[in-house]
Amino acid sequence: MANITPKHFNWRMEGDVAVISLDRPERKNPLTFESYAELRDTFRDLVYADDIKAVVFGSNGGNFCSGGDVHDIIGPLIDKDMKGLLEFTRMTGDLVKAIIGCGKPVIAAVDGICVGAGAIIAMASDLRIATPVSKTAFLFTRVGLAGCDMGACAILPRIIGQGRAAELLYTGRSMSADEGERWGFYNRLVEGDVLEAEAIALATRISEGPNFGHMMTKTMLAQEWNMGIEQAIEAEAQAQAICMQTEDFNRAYKAFVAKEKPVFEGN
Repeated sequence: MANITPKHFNWRMEGDVAVISLDRPERKNPLTFESYAELRDTFRDLVYADDIKAVVFGSNGGNFCSGGDVHDIIGPLIDKDMKGLLEFTRMTGDLVKAIIGCGKPVIAAVDGICVGAGAIIAMASDLRIATPVSKTAFLFTRVGLAGCDMGACAILPRIIGQGRAAELLYTGRSMSADEGERWGFYNRLVEGDVLEAEAIALATRISEGPNFGHMMTKTMLAQEWNMGIEQAIEAEAQAQAICMQTEDFNRAYKAFVAKEKPVFEGN
C-alpha cells in the first residue's frame, strides 16, 4: 500500500511512516466530498497494510485544514434532502471511525488553521503536535449547527475534560496552542520549521516498536471507552496474553538476556 497515489491529498513514505496532507494550501486545505471519501477509504485499507507502521497527518502551506469547503460542500448541502444529508454526515463520521480503527498510530502535525472537520481529524488522531501559532476551533455552532459532529461530544471531553469541551463546542471559539497544550489536546508544541520532522521522528520511534502490540494498544484505547473497569481489565488480560504469543515478545526477552536492544518485526 505504500506506493498508492491518491487523487485528492498528498501521500509519501518516510521509511515505514506514511505522511499525509491535504493539497489546497491556497485555501488553507479545505476538505471536499472527494477528499473525505478517499481519506476514509485509505484509512480503512491501512488495517491490511503491513508495509506501513504509523501515519503522520501533516500540514501544508502553514495550515492544517480549514474544514469543509464552503463552495464545494456547504453550498451543495443546502439543496440536499434528508436522505442525502444523512449520507453525508455518516460518511464524514466514517472517516473518524476509519482513523480510530486503522490499527496504526496516527500523529497529527498541526500548523496554523485547524478548524471544523480539520479539528476533528486532529482530535481523532492518537497524538497531536502543534506550532505556537496553531488555532483550533470546532466551528459547527458558528454555521448554525450543533457541536455534536463526527464524534466530538464523545471524544473531545475524554481528551480535555467535559467543561472545556463544552465551552469549545457551544461557542465555536478558537483554542490557542498554549491552551491546547495545557489542556492536553496537544502533546507538545514545536516551531513550524521542525513540525513535520518532529512528527515523523515520533512516528518513526513508535514504528520501531512492537507494531502488533501497538495495534492492540490502539484497539483497547478505543474499545475500553464502553467498558467498566472489570471488563477493561479482563479485555487487557486477554490482549496481553495474545501479545505474549508473538515473536516480538520472545525477541525482547532474548535481547534483555543478551543485554542488547530488541529489534522488533511486528509479528
